[in-house]
Amino acid sequence: MGLDDRKLAVLRAIVEDYVATQEPVGSKALVERHQLGVSPATVRNDMAVLEEEGYIRQPHTSAGRVPTDRGYRLFVDRLSRVKPLSPAERRAIERFLVGAVDLDDVVHRTVRLLAQLTRQVAVVQYPSLARSSVRHLELVPISTTRLMLVMIADTGRVEQRLVELPAPVPADVVTDLRRLVNEKLVGSRLSETPPLVQALVEESAAHLRPAMTTLSTVLLETLVERHEERIALAGTANLTRGGLLDFQGSLRPILEALEEEVVMLKLIGEAESTTTRVLIGDENEIDNLRAASVVSTGYGSGAAALGGLGVLGPTRMDYPGTIATVRAVARYVGELLAQN
Repeated sequence: MGLDDRKLAVLRAIVEDYVATQEPVGSKALVERHQLGVSPATVRNDMAVLEEEGYIRQPHTSAGRVPTDRGYRLFVDRLSRVKPLSPAERRAIERFLVGAVDLDDVVHRTVRLLAQLTRQVAVVQYPSLARSSVRHLELVPISTTRLMLVMIADTGRVEQRLVELPAPVPADVVTDLRRLVNEKLVGSRLSETPPLVQALVEESAAHLRPAMTTLSTVLLETLVERHEERIALAGTANLTRGGLLDFQGSLRPILEALEEEVVMLKLIGEAESTTTRVLIGDENEIDNLRAASVVSTGYGSGAAALGGLGVLGPTRMDYPGTIATVRAVARYVGELLAQN
């Protein structure tokens, strides 16, 4: 990198001051606010080197400087120390989430909490069915020739399908069908169920086979076919909190990106629960987000992520605090889903 510790300290001070004040930072202010141990002239020289190396820039004719995307990246990788959450913050997260009554409530509480704590736009993906396992299958008779199939995943997601039977089926046959599908499929990953569903048909007694054949088609639709992945969003109004330099002066591209669920899923849906990903400015592959930063991680039990969550905001972001909050909320959500 070619930057000594003093220049790195100057960069850290510029980032922290600009995030806090939304104003370009000058050498005099740095000397007054930070214990850098050098004169304003030395700080100006260091700032000139940082600017030449592309870590800071001068937004207009004022003497102040602001970090570039490259400067933020160096700050995140080398200089930032993730702020530990206080016991009060941890208790607040836990209390807010443990009151949830079902999966929808968990997701909506999580996205509101993230937006409030980080003061950014929060995005939470519903647990992906592709990464889920079967917890229970219920068959509810609607008439003698129609059943409601209800699949409950281990994440709490629920899928429903109608089953139109080829002939009237008595209640005791429905009971047998329910028992057989649960014995065969409960505990299996949804992606691994096709051969098990096929075996259900092949192993069924003759009097059950017509109904099981029809049921197997609906089971495959429910368990395996591509499902619409869903997200929840909160805190869009937080985008207006920034200064003129945020988002290069226009919110429109950001708002257009937020309206596209596919875009948001691409941002957070591939996250792993063991890592936190920080995309800064031009590191975003999506053109409309080149003026924004995204901090995301996966949530779930162990290393396997059931879904992703994160926040989106200006590159002028409190990265240490945001990273700590995103990690903590993801951990609590994973624990909550594992318990339930």
